[in-house]
Amino acid sequence: MAVLSDPISDFLTRLKNASLAGNEEFTAPCSGIKVEIARILQEEGYIWSYEVIGEGVKKQIKVKTKFTPQGKPVVTDVKRSSKPGRRQYVSSQDIPRVLSGLGIAIVSTSRGVMTGAQARKQSIGGELLALVW
Repeated sequence: MAVLSDPISDFLTRLKNASLAGNEEFTAPCSGIKVEIARILQEEGYIWSYEVIGEGVKKQIKVKTKFTPQGKPVVTDVKRSSKPGRRQYVSSQDIPRVLSGLGIAIVSTSRGVMTGAQARKQSIGGELLALVW
């Protein structure tokens, strides 16, 4: 397996590719931040479920993608905002509204990973991880 310089981007790309290809599930190497991102995606209705499988270094996160009754993927696109070479931090007022509220922004704050709407409500900013719609 190749060494990844941006594991969060790899996870989000796997999500997007699995959704657009019509795959019902995919796996990716597990980490705490990926589990939190998957939790947010499940709470917001972008995926059916996720589970952590395996132990130790071999831990994987298995995600079940979600589709509409017509068979179209719920996740149409994902944009990674902050990257390892260029971090993007935003204040609570500068958190973007994705497609006028149809999508979500995922923000890593001092109080944990949350959606942009939750961060705005609590008046805290942080690192803008991704935009999902």
